[in-house]
Amino acid sequence: MSIKENLLKIQVSLPSHITLVAVSKTKSNEEIMEAYDSGQRIFGENKVQEMTTKWSELPKDIEWHMIGHVQSNKVKYMAPYVHLIHGVDSFKLLKEINKQALKNERVISCLLQMHIAEETTKFGFYAEELEAMIQSDAFDLLNNIKIVGLMGMATFTEDKDQVRKEFKSLKTNYLHLQKTLPQMNIVSMGMSGDYTIAIEEGSTMVRIGSSIFGMRNTCNYQ
Repeated sequence: MSIKENLLKIQVSLPSHITLVAVSKTKSNEEIMEAYDSGQRIFGENKVQEMTTKWSELPKDIEWHMIGHVQSNKVKYMAPYVHLIHGVDSFKLLKEINKQALKNERVISCLLQMHIAEETTKFGFYAEELEAMIQSDAFDLLNNIKIVGLMGMATFTEDKDQVRKEFKSLKTNYLHLQKTLPQMNIVSMGMSGDYTIAIEEGSTMVRIGSSIFGMRNTCNYQ
């Protein structure tokens, strides 16, 4: 099927309260524009340089989401335009986002990434350190970031019960932290292989790439 057909099939299947992030990493401007012309306006990238190039070349009403692991020294390149940073996994990174947002006279929306998987390769805060951070005086000084929710990635496994358990833990932590951060309204969890489970467990935002665009292309972006 075409990108348009894939996209429309997914859009029809999603509940109305779910935000779809079309993961466009490694995809060409032409492929992105096919989704854009079908009504999609939110795209997710995992490399700052690639996203910045696309931002400069594509329509300005696109919301660009940084969904990958972020190095602090790359924040300055996306600070002028990024709509939402999904993978904030350290206080050091949060401070740098705040610093660059201030330089650009912006408040940048962020999701705090929690480590919910049983894989050591995944990034993210553990519940105890996240709780300690948001209760700290240093956190209160970050006036140019806005924490709007949590993000998590489940273990890459065929065990659906394990995936469900991990998503459930993210939603539980979200409800707990929302008492301290009432502005939070996003639970970003679920990708092409597991988004239906994620939605059942309380996701409000899914990140879908291959089910829309097909398998990823290779590219030279860093």
